[in-house]
This record gives sequence, structure tokens and C-alpha cells, in this order.
Amino acid sequence: MKKVYFTVGFVLCFIFQNQLYAQKFDQLDVNPIDIAYLRNTNISKPIVKVVYGRPHKKSTKVFGEQIPYGKIWSTGANEATEVKFYDDIKFGDKIVKAGTYVLHSIPGEKEWTIILNSNTDTWGSYFYDPSKDIARITVPAEKAKELEVFSIAFRKNYKDTYMVLAWDTTRVSIPLVTHEEMLARI
Repeated sequence: MKKVYFTVGFVLCFIFQNQLYAQKFDQLDVNPIDIAYLRNTNISKPIVKVVYGRPHKKSTKVFGEQIPYGKIWSTGANEATEVKFYDDIKFGDKIVKAGTYVLHSIPGEKEWTIILNSNTDTWGSYFYDPSKDIARITVPAEKAKELEVFSIAFRKNYKDTYMVLAWDTTRVSIPLVTHEEMLARI
């Protein structure tokens, strides 16, 4: 009888030990993926979805040190940031068809170049191909309260919509005009 208890106990210990190790995550990404949505209401269909990596501040100054000025950046960490437009949208002054694109940027001290590119499913900006650019706009860089982790959000007021890139003390607002807003302005 003791042998049966010992065997059952041994098997249970083996099962529980495997369960403990099954829940161990050794290789957690230090730059987790996040998603930001633009919707008219919390329960309405999305207008824009952005999937991006959220790097953390590693130096005293992010832009100009950690992320160099004047060089192409994937606008996030790891895989290139992807933007999905569910309907046609005005990006800066260009109409962009519904679809999924990669968001690259070229940070500058006073202004940024923001690029939508059709070369999706890439790692960072390593495979950036300017011939695949869909739209390219320049927007001012503004100073704001410090933010330790790169974030993307949407800001909407009574007539304007912006995709806001925020990290450290820099904020960049990318103007968007949704399909509904385009129709309302006609």
C-alpha cells in the first residue's frame, strides 16, 4: 500500500512540477506589443488600428541619443509598426486607401517626417524601401511632460483627429481625416 501512495505521490509531483515550468516565461520581451484603436465610440467598429512595440527610455534623452535624429526609425520596437485603415482616410494631405501599412518616421529636433509604406511584415526599418512609400508628411515636434515608454494614442476634438506619437518629452501629432469627416466636409 505504501508503494502505491509513493507512486501516486511521485506521479503527482512530476505533473505539478511540469505545470510550474509550463508557466515559466524565461524570454519575456522587454518591449511588449500594444494596440491602439481609433473609434467613434467604444463599441463602434474601428476606424484605425495601430500595432506597435513599446520601447523603454534607456538614456537621459531619447531623441537625438537613443533614437538618432535624421535617420529612419520603425516608430516603435521590434517588428515595424503597422497601421490598418478600415476605410479610406486622409493622411496629412493625401487620400490613403483602406488597408494595412507600415509606419516609419524620421525624427528631427523640430519636425518629423512621417511615412506610410506598403512593405508590411518587416522587422524594424531594416527592410525600408522608399519605392513602397504611400504617403510622406512633415509634422512639428512638440515638448510635453516626460513619458518613459513609447506610446501611440488618438486625439479627437470637434473637427480634427490626430494619431499622437509620444515618448520622453516629445509629442508628434499626425493629422488624419476619417472617411466620415471627409463626407461631412463636402
